[in-house]
Order: sequence, then C-alpha cells, then structure tokens
Amino acid sequence: MKKVNILFFLFALAVLVSCSTTKDTPDSKSDEKGFAKGADVGWLPQMEATGYKFYDSDGSPKDCLQLLKDRGINTIRLRVWVNPNNDKGSGHCSPEETVVMAVRAKKMGMRIMIDFHYSDSWADPAKQKKPAAWEKHSFPELLNDVYNHTFDVLTLLKKAGVTPEWVQVGNEIPGGMLWPEGSTDNFSQLAQLLNKGYDATKAIDPKIKVVVHLDEGNKSEKFRWFFDKATANNVKYDVIGLSYYPYWIKTDYQSTILDLENNLKDMASRYNKEVMVVEVGGDYTLVQNTKEMLEATIKAVKSVPNNKGLGVIYWEPEGEKSWSGYQLSAWLSDGKPSPALDAFKE
Repeated sequence: MKKVNILFFLFALAVLVSCSTTKDTPDSKSDEKGFAKGADVGWLPQMEATGYKFYDSDGSPKDCLQLLKDRGINTIRLRVWVNPNNDKGSGHCSPEETVVMAVRAKKMGMRIMIDFHYSDSWADPAKQKKPAAWEKHSFPELLNDVYNHTFDVLTLLKKAGVTPEWVQVGNEIPGGMLWPEGSTDNFSQLAQLLNKGYDATKAIDPKIKVVVHLDEGNKSEKFRWFFDKATANNVKYDVIGLSYYPYWIKTDYQSTILDLENNLKDMASRYNKEVMVVEVGGDYTLVQNTKEMLEATIKAVKSVPNNKGLGVIYWEPEGEKSWSGYQLSAWLSDGKPSPALDAFKE
C-alpha cells in the first residue's frame, strides 16, 4: 500500500475508533438479538466517493446505513479481497477499507459478517482465482496464506474495536476455492484450506461463528453432495450459508421457495448446523414481487426448527442500477430505497 494511503487509512480509522464506545467483543448474546436481517454493502464507500446521494422516501438526504436501519436491517455483511485494484465496481474492499466500513457499521449498532473471498476480486461458482501474490505458492504455502490472511484481517478489525459475529470462509464454493489446488476435485485439500480459515477465526475469538457458503439454496442435491463430502473430510464450521436468487435460475420465487425451505430444514437436521441465507435478491423493477419473495424467504428461514435459522441478508440493496448496472438492487432510480425492503420491518 502506498504511504499516502496508509496515512489516510490510519487517520480515518482513528476518527472512527475515537467515536466508538462499543466494547470489543463479538455478540455473545446473539440469541437475544434474534433474527439477523442484513445487507451486503460492499459498494457503498465507492458509491459515496463518486458522489452518489441517498434519499429517504420524503426526499430528504440521509446516510445509506441509516436508511437501511430504518427499514429493519440490523446486520451488515462486508466482503474482503486480498490485493484489489481501484476499479469502481470490481475493486476496493481491501482489508483496510473493510475495517473502516465495519467500524462505521458497528457504531450504528449493526451486527457484522465478514466474507473472505480469498481472491483479489470476485469469487463465485464460475471463478475462484487465487490472489496474484499467492499464484505461484505451493499447497503448504497456500494453507499458510489462508490462515495468515484470515488472522491478519480479523486482527485489524479487533484492534479497531470490531469482532464480527460471523466469518464466512470462501464465497459461493460449490466447486471449491483457490483453484486448482482447492477444487472439490481434491476435496481433502479444500477441507484443509477451509479448516485453516476456521482455525484462524477461532484463534481471534472462539465465539465467532464460521460460515461455509454455497449458491442455489433451493437445490438440495447440491448441498447434500457438498456437505456430505465436507463431513467425510472433517471440515470444521458452524453455519451453512445459502444464496437464493430466483432471478438467476429464471424462475419465480413461488416455484422454488418450498425447495429452499425444505433444504434449510434438511441442512439443519442432517448436519446439526445452523443455517442462514447470506445472499438474496430480486429484480428492482418488480417491487411487489421482490417484497413478497423476501417475506417468503424470511418466513422459510424462521420456520427451521429449534431456532437454527439465523437470518436473511440482501446482497447490495443500495447498489442502484444507474451506478452499478446491477439488476437485483433494492433501490429506486431517484436514490430512494425500494419499498421491497419493508419486508425486513417487524
């Protein structure tokens, strides 16, 4: 990192930390805080830096996080990349930037999830590219990379007064991560990488819950295959994370929501784990449909027996189409939140 960027980061962090009086502990009373209603807002700092303005329904300017909080959001999910570039949409989210955003969210009383992609940019089912700095590393070196990166980022957060409630080890990894070494074609190696992330997280605080995350949460066969393999290879984790995007599988939610509910219940009982929809989204032009989809998703997660359904997180609701090009935001073209987000209200 350039010297000027380091100085800026330290200054910004000092200001945020000096204003925060919240204790440096993860949420030890998470059960008391109840259902997590969340938003992943990785684009927010870039949106603000480029001059994007957020408005309340009455047209008054307001902080985006406050707008989300006013609509029932109590949890913020933040992705972290290893050495990202400065591209507006596919960069940023460095460890240092993530710390600043996490401190800001915690000051507003938000619960925090950190999503480790273990890449310099997007990691998802179609791509799991190793960070450039790790590209030529051997598998034993990659194990150390995962541990050290996870530990170092969480240490930065802890020093800033934020110990997240959840840490996600890998992002949408039905095919594994850190390809090719961490592919599911060699599940024993993937298991070792995941366990390094788990161990680093627990070394920071054993109360942090570790999440393993797959896409297409309505597809039971995909989840059973992966988590049966994970069990056979002794993968350590606390929560099964699911994505649910009817838009991307070209169906209306009404034809898949029961499959999601059944899969959530199956995962919780089959593996004795907690479950959470860590990504969800609907077409921003279909306000009522998206609201109803969110209500149905929340209901499905809450229906998991024994309070093992932890919450629902919307992926980039603030990422309004004119700025991001993203069809599944929950924001209107006039800079106001979509009424679809009212699904998160009590």
